[in-house]
Amino acid sequence: MKQHLNPVAIPGEAQFAAIADFALGSVVPIPDNALRHCSTLLIDTLGVAAGATVLEVGDIARDFAVDFYAAGAPENAATILFDGRKASLPGAAWALATQIDNLDGHDGYNPTKGHIGCAVVPALFAFAETQPDLSGLDALRALVMSYEVAARAGLSLHATVSDYHTSGAWNALGVAALGCRLRGANTDQLRQAMGIAEYHGPRSQMMREIDNPTMLHDGSGMGALVGSSATLLSMRGFTGAPAITAEADEVAGYWADLEQNWTVAENYIKPYPSCRWGHAALDALRQVMQENLNVTPDTVASIEVRTFDEAARLFAGMPDSTTQAQYSLQFVMAVMLKHGTVAPGHIAGQGLKDPQIAALVPKITAKATDQHNSRFPEGRWSDVEVVLHDGTRLQSEDTPASGGPDAWRSDTDIESKFHSFCEGRLSNDRTKAIWAMRDALLSPDTRFSDLAKLVQPGCDA
Repeated sequence: MKQHLNPVAIPGEAQFAAIADFALGSVVPIPDNALRHCSTLLIDTLGVAAGATVLEVGDIARDFAVDFYAAGAPENAATILFDGRKASLPGAAWALATQIDNLDGHDGYNPTKGHIGCAVVPALFAFAETQPDLSGLDALRALVMSYEVAARAGLSLHATVSDYHTSGAWNALGVAALGCRLRGANTDQLRQAMGIAEYHGPRSQMMREIDNPTMLHDGSGMGALVGSSATLLSMRGFTGAPAITAEADEVAGYWADLEQNWTVAENYIKPYPSCRWGHAALDALRQVMQENLNVTPDTVASIEVRTFDEAARLFAGMPDSTTQAQYSLQFVMAVMLKHGTVAPGHIAGQGLKDPQIAALVPKITAKATDQHNSRFPEGRWSDVEVVLHDGTRLQSEDTPASGGPDAWRSDTDIESKFHSFCEGRLSNDRTKAIWAMRDALLSPDTRFSDLAKLVQPGCDA
């Protein structure tokens, strides 16, 4: 039984002082691999944002932000990326985070069972818009910090509550810390902001969304909204109860390795725009297909996926929306069998009406095993057995989801994914220019606004 935190058991200033020093003024060198991986995560997230511009939920979110989250003064506005219109700073962050969250191709951190970049990257652009001289390196350092704060908030929450909450419940604290750093907040303002963000963060139940996929997705849109609002409120003197996921005695161990363990370097990059829980099965099937060229939609009689409980619980039917498609294990497995990959076009539009895919979905089943359950959440592993019409049985190896610490993807693979997500949304020249910023941001001569100007105008098809 997990122990619930006693909200009275706040140890005072000492524990939070170390967090504040790290969040607001730490000058400890960030390892090169962590800084470079953060730059890759940033650009990868922008690719997902570009790919998601055509989703219905993206249209709704951007229009809603303009109509109902408008800024009262120009200095309080921010540009919605890949759109060009302005909303309030929290509104712009919310719209982009909601858009990214609903394509489900963004990064994540296994131990938290969730995602950080889809909330903190939109917040970075919103807060940085009024700082044209912000260097690329300083922006990356702030982003690294927000990943580290959010990861530990997530670990603390999951360890101390009985229900499994969406990422927005804890990545809001990373957004608040990011905003406070870029706004020059003091320690007390950061403390209030993190307290506000935790208190109002969406404690939404993730498995409700798994059982009934909707546009709510992983709650990161609200995480971005709440976290950025918390910063702005605290800067105006609004107070919040101390964040117990940062300050309580019970979670001290999750924060003790700040400036020592750089979790940002362990964030995975998804190769496919679907729920990460299904990726190990996709990679296992891909392995079988590569080793047996006679495995095709016409030759397969059945596929059994052996996985962990959460993956086996993913939507099992033929989806009628992109949201359902991304949370459907059987559907994406059928897509992999037909196309050899899963790309944005396969989970939207005509991809949802493919009769061959619809015929394959009922042939695919999933069940959980103790072996794969024991590896979750630190790892996502599966294996598959493919049975052909002629009776041949083909068994994969136990396979980890690729793109993370268990099976990193190459830089070439990551760049290819980025270009595929931008295809048809941005011009080739603009896509190449954004990707080139992955390296340029590491140069002391680059300003963050050099990247921002590439994503602020409306999309060019």
